[in-house]
Amino acid sequence: MRRALLTPLLAAALTGCSLLGQDTPCTKADADSQVSAVWRPADFGGRDAARIRLCVDGTCEERTSGGPDDPFASLSVRLPDDIGASTVPVRLTVTSAKSGDTVVEDSTRARLTEQHPNGTSCPPVVRTATFRAHPDKGLTSPEGMKLQG
Repeated sequence: MRRALLTPLLAAALTGCSLLGQDTPCTKADADSQVSAVWRPADFGGRDAARIRLCVDGTCEERTSGGPDDPFASLSVRLPDDIGASTVPVRLTVTSAKSGDTVVEDSTRARLTEQHPNGTSCPPVVRTATFRAHPDKGLTSPEGMKLQG
């Protein structure tokens, strides 16, 4: 009988659950509110053939496109912790590193998704959106980006 009672108590203790109705402890994962763009470097030519610039609500970040052998590259613009907004303006500009010509220019509004990396009752609460930087279509959904091979 003692073993039958001890087993559920031990399981509850190991999982962080409480039989007394207390909340589970929060983990300590950190996250930032941000809008990101991902792309396949090969889509933009040879090594660092393009400069990718992503602007969100007036704040911009920029980097080179990366090497064609890399499966993916990304760029993120951090948002204020108290963003609270449901949508923000996003602008993508891709320029040729060689000529400086604009190869892709697109803009849209990002619908931010609320995220709870440590669970719904634990901080932080962050808001994120992710796009694919496509060489012909500009900002698109990141769905469908898969490793080729």
